[in-house]
Amino acid sequence: MDIEKYRNYCIAKRGVTESFPFPNLPNVLVFKVAGKMFTATDATSFATISVRCDSEKVDEMRAKYPAVIKPGYFSERHWSWIVMDNSIPDKRIFEWIDDSYQLAIAKLTKKTKLELKL
Repeated sequence: MDIEKYRNYCIAKRGVTESFPFPNLPNVLVFKVAGKMFTATDATSFATISVRCDSEKVDEMRAKYPAVIKPGYFSERHWSWIVMDNSIPDKRIFEWIDDSYQLAIAKLTKKTKLELKL
């Protein structure tokens, strides 16, 4: 997968915005749904992507896939880094992005979900 394929997949989701919100990390591209981040990557290197994870499944993901590692900046119980070394099929990565998006949506208010038709 390349960054263009990743970006196109993320931005196509309902209610998603993209930005570079971290002044100290100016290359970090973040995707949010209604202000809730669900994935991010360094737009320059695209070496890893960050995704939200179900805390009950995160250890299983890391055990099954060596390219799924603890994140450097986020809670390791709720986030993982996926090393973009082509060892994980794109289909599986897209499933994790979908899961991350759904976890972010779950944190939205009913009003916001209705407004976004989610």
